[in-house]
Order: sequence, then structure tokens, then C-alpha cells
Amino acid sequence: MRRTEFLTEKRNFHRLTAEVLMEHEIVTCGPSDSGRHIASQLTQFDFGSLPVVNEGGGLMGLVSEFDLLKVLMEGRGLEKVRAEEIMTRDVKTIQIDTPVGDAIRFLEEAHLIRVPVMKGDKLVGILARHDILFGYIKATAEYWP
Repeated sequence: MRRTEFLTEKRNFHRLTAEVLMEHEIVTCGPSDSGRHIASQLTQFDFGSLPVVNEGGGLMGLVSEFDLLKVLMEGRGLEKVRAEEIMTRDVKTIQIDTPVGDAIRFLEEAHLIRVPVMKGDKLVGILARHDILFGYIKATAEYWP
């Protein structure tokens, strides 16, 4: 759930941060989770990738649909592959206090649809382009009393 869903008054959109805009309830997997489990989560929740986190909530990597498709193209089964074997380890992230303008530029320059949001070294949310647009609509709505 995004905090922008609970806005009770008009806000200056350009003062919003990743913390307000991001999705806080995130689905993750562990490094030993199978590709089959990850594929199940991706299809159930209609995600394109899943963060891989350690027991302390630290981001270890991301497994994308493409990572799983590559396994299938190689003729391997998703039951036998683990997240830590196929995940992308060099993941671009932003911090929780990143201003919206910086987040938009970051997504554009890195050609990303969504980005993990960190508080220090702990994963705390995901910020997608969709979340930013939703935040803009909510923050600038004309229906506030």
C-alpha cells in the first residue's frame, strides 16, 4: 500500500519522496527459493521481477521473468534452479528519502519501470513509474475541501 492512498489534503507534488510514493507491502523471495516458486509468485501477483532478500531484509538481487525464461530456454526445469543462481546481483536502487524529481530522472536514465527503495542497506519498498503517476494524481487533486 502506498502512503499517497491516504492523502487528506492537496500537496506539492515536487516535495514528495520515495517513502510516500513507493509500495510498502512488497513480495520477496529468499536466495534458496526455487525458480518454480518465483515463477508462481510473479504470475500470481502479476510482477515482472522479485527482489531476493537475506534474513535481515538486505537486498541480494532480483530475479526477473527473463531470468526464468533463460533457464527454460536452456532446457532446465525451474524446480532445480535457485534464486541465488540466476538473480541479477548488481541492482540499481534509490534511498527512501529520494525526492520525486530525482527518482523520475533515475528511472528515465536507467530505463527502468520500477526500482527497489532502500533504508540504508535494508529493502523497504518498490517505486514504480505507475506509483509516481498515482502520487501526482492524488497530491494535486482538486476535490479536497
